[in-house]
Amino acid sequence: MGEMDDVRGYITGLALDEGFTAVGFSRSEYLEKDEHYLQDWLLKGSHGAMSYLERNLDLRTDPSILNPGTRTVISLIYNYNQDNPTRDKSLKISTYALGRDYHKVIRKKLKNISRKILENVAPEANIRYFTDSGPVLEKEWARRAGLGWIGKNTLLIHPKRGSYFFLAEILIDLDIAVDDTLAIRDHCGTCTRCIEACPTDAISPDGYKLDASRCISYLTIELKDEALPDEFRGKMEDWVFGCDICQQVCPWNKFSTPTREADFTPVSGIAEIMPEDWQQMTPERFESIFFQSPIKRTGLEGMKRNVQFVREEH
Repeated sequence: MGEMDDVRGYITGLALDEGFTAVGFSRSEYLEKDEHYLQDWLLKGSHGAMSYLERNLDLRTDPSILNPGTRTVISLIYNYNQDNPTRDKSLKISTYALGRDYHKVIRKKLKNISRKILENVAPEANIRYFTDSGPVLEKEWARRAGLGWIGKNTLLIHPKRGSYFFLAEILIDLDIAVDDTLAIRDHCGTCTRCIEACPTDAISPDGYKLDASRCISYLTIELKDEALPDEFRGKMEDWVFGCDICQQVCPWNKFSTPTREADFTPVSGIAEIMPEDWQQMTPERFESIFFQSPIKRTGLEGMKRNVQFVREEH
């Protein structure tokens, strides 16, 4: 395949055929400004116990180190929005985690796209792909590619699609045509709904900064302590895996549409699992229900801890 404009159109077509909502392209470069921001964020301890974020800072801010020779970052978004059957229940689970583990679903799609690029565009190309699975500043690359702006809740938001989507990247050593005029300006304006709605005050008063150590998603998934900190007692609002609050209140999500991805269909009966069911659940039962679920990241003991904590609030 010849012209890089044609290559861009071909790759875009591949991504849409795989079910991605949108795809964008940006020039690979060292993200100096983002490195300074990340260093300051880490020094403040905003990453909590996620010590892995302290490593590989050079890889996070320079794709050409992560994937030698990278010239273009291809950013992709994948819609996961759907009615959440746990939304009005006593135990809430984040919408993204209701079905099959998105890492596996999206990684397969990225593999298919990469294989076809190698077969039909550039057999010698050096390609790596990620979906929340490597040291990549996903939101910044997606912003540069024109897929949204980074909102006050620190999530990527698109004015016609909202924020209920996964991010993915393909790093490639091809100089694919990009359009630097595509970046979408910030549309948060004076809105502070996400800041006011966050029950643990994880979002800074002015927005755009997240203290992850206070985020319910961090507390219920990333924090591996035997018990959750007492300071958050009475503030979890029944969330036991992840949290959607800052997305639920975001006005731009009125434009979100339901996903068409069958793999994200909620696990059967997930909304009917009661607190006592969790406390009595065996490892074998947990594995049979959640063997392909993101909930396995927290594990059975972690879920029991979370459920017990939120039930003590009542």
